[in-house]
Amino acid sequence: MSASRDTPSREAPPRATFPVQNPKRYGQPTPQIAAGPYLAAYEVYCYVYGSQTSFTELRAMIEGGCRGGFGVGEIIAFLYARSFPQEQWRQRVDEAFKGMNLDG
Repeated sequence: MSASRDTPSREAPPRATFPVQNPKRYGQPTPQIAAGPYLAAYEVYCYVYGSQTSFTELRAMIEGGCRGGFGVGEIIAFLYARSFPQEQWRQRVDEAFKGMNLDG
């Protein structure tokens, strides 16, 4: 809690892992990714698409209540882009998504 007892803290609770979307695993436990790579991918996501503006949206994304986290392809694209200078991130995300096929 912040200084006011009625206002929740805007800091995300510490997490060791985050959910990863994987539609082929219905009925199976949700795959997880370590916090470090997930937050690195989220940094690129925010730069490319804009940050989640409402606390509810941000909390849902962090806690996995929004779509169930990033998809495998999104993680690949965002982490690939992050290996380049920030001003190239949008171009590199687009490059990674172009022709991506995760169905095998």
